[in-house]
Formats: sequence, structure tokens, C-alpha cells
Amino acid sequence: MMELNALKQFLVVARLEHLSRAADELHIAQPSLSRTIARLESELGVPLFDRGGRLRLNDSGKLFRDHVERALGELDAGRRAAAEAAREGPGAVRLASETFLTLSGPLAAYKRAHPAVEIELHWSPPEDMARRLRAQEVDFCVASQPIHAEGLESLRLFDEAVGVGTPLDHPLAGRTSVTVDELADQPFVTARQGHWLRRLLDRLFAARDLTPKIVCETDEHSAIADLISAGLGVGLVPAFARRSVTRAPVAWIPVDSPDCRRTVTLYWGADNHLSATARLMRTTITNWDWTSPHHGQPEPRSIVSGA
Repeated sequence: MMELNALKQFLVVARLEHLSRAADELHIAQPSLSRTIARLESELGVPLFDRGGRLRLNDSGKLFRDHVERALGELDAGRRAAAEAAREGPGAVRLASETFLTLSGPLAAYKRAHPAVEIELHWSPPEDMARRLRAQEVDFCVASQPIHAEGLESLRLFDEAVGVGTPLDHPLAGRTSVTVDELADQPFVTARQGHWLRRLLDRLFAARDLTPKIVCETDEHSAIADLISAGLGVGLVPAFARRSVTRAPVAWIPVDSPDCRRTVTLYWGADNHLSATARLMRTTITNWDWTSPHHGQPEPRSIVSGA
């Protein structure tokens, strides 16, 4: 009979496709982990990984992974549902996102209305969001780029322009708009590979057979505006970020391209059990007035921060 711990270990190996890294994450010896995977494959009667060179999850492994994620997610959901029914407290809500600056308004409103609810916030790259929702590790994900996966429901929260931020004394700072071609030789400050901001930059330039000149890439997205203001380069900045609490003065110029936008979407598992507190969170986020003047188009110059 399959052990619960063996299934959890399998999911880590399936995600990382690397035994030694999986063993490090699980804090167990690699030979022990190898034996666990081998026993699991023997019990199933099929290999779950291709081992020709680098370890790769095969088609059987992918099918098994999806079922295991759902099964373990249901077990966890059952535990949480039972605990919620047994206690008098209102429970917790778990939310994953690439950035929480965008969500600070509805999160603050929810916390004011339901101060006893515990809100768990998890940073997550979009490529990991579908797995986390299927496994019911989180109740909701908010992404600035599409998540292509079955078994998810979604609701678009808002769509907005993304402009280019420059130092206030930059030659482009007084412009009413700028083309991507005009940005071809500009040094860019941006996020690392995988973040929606970087993917948008690469996509805009690739559409014109160009490659952006990147002088700084960072995981600290709130620092992008400071680095732009310091004169290190220019960078893409969403309109929403210009309304945040600020430190760095940066000029914001619209980019003359219909593709220079982002769409922020709320995702949840179609078959996931959502607690009453989670459903209230979904209502708060989806009913938030994203189209109010506060969330409209900003003035040509502003103070911005990362989003």
C-alpha cells in the first residue's frame, strides 16, 4: 500500500526533476529518496521517470502526479474543513501572487472587515500556480500573465497600460509617447526571467526582431523605480505602480503599442473546497472597484514603485 510520505516525496522529485535537489529540500539522504521512488514505481508497475541522462518525468509520471496532487489536496482540504467546523474561529485564507502591491487595497479592506481571519500570503511564480491550486496549497492565485491549465476557474480583475519609466532628466521624459523602436538602444532595468514584466519586455522586442539591452535584472521589484530614478536605465512600469506609496521620482511615458499592457486575473481550483472565509475573500477581490478614478490612467509624470 502506498505511503502518504512516499507520495509527498514523489511530488517534490516530480517538480524538481532532480534527486539530489529534492533530497536537500526534503532533508533526507538521496539514496533513501531513490529507494522510495523505486518502490513506488515497482508498486505501480510502470516507470515514472526517464533516466537517460537527466531525470525527466515521463507521461505516466505526469498522469500519476496530477492524480496525486488532487488526492493530497483533497486530504488537506478535508483536514482544514474538519478543523474549521470544530473550532469557533473564522479560519484562514491562503493567497499566492507574483506581487502583493496590486492587492494591498482589497486585502486591507478584507482585514478591516474580518480582523480575526488569518491571511496567508505566498509569493509564487505563475508556472507554479496551477500546481499549487490543484494541490490545494492555496485558495487563490493572482497573476499578471495567463495560466494555461485545466481544472481552473478565473475572473479578470483589471487590464491596464504599461509604460516606460525614465529618470526625470532623461531626454524621453517630456514625451507624450514612445515607440519600442525608439527604446532599442536604451539600457533597461527589469525583473528576472519568468516575471511578467520581463516576459512583456522580451515579447515586445522580439515582435520587432530586437533584443532589449538589459543592464540590471532584479528579484526586488520594488527597487526598479529607485534604480531608474538613480539613472541606471529605463524600465517598464505598470500604471498601477504609479499610485503606490513612493520613494523614487520617475517620469512615466506611454508606449505606442497595443501589446504593452497587462491583465491581472484571479484563479481558483474549479473543484476545490473553499471555506466561508475564502469565499468572502473572493467576493472582496472580485467586487473591488478596479475601474474607479483612483485606478484610472495616471498623469504623464508621477512617483512610482514596483508592482
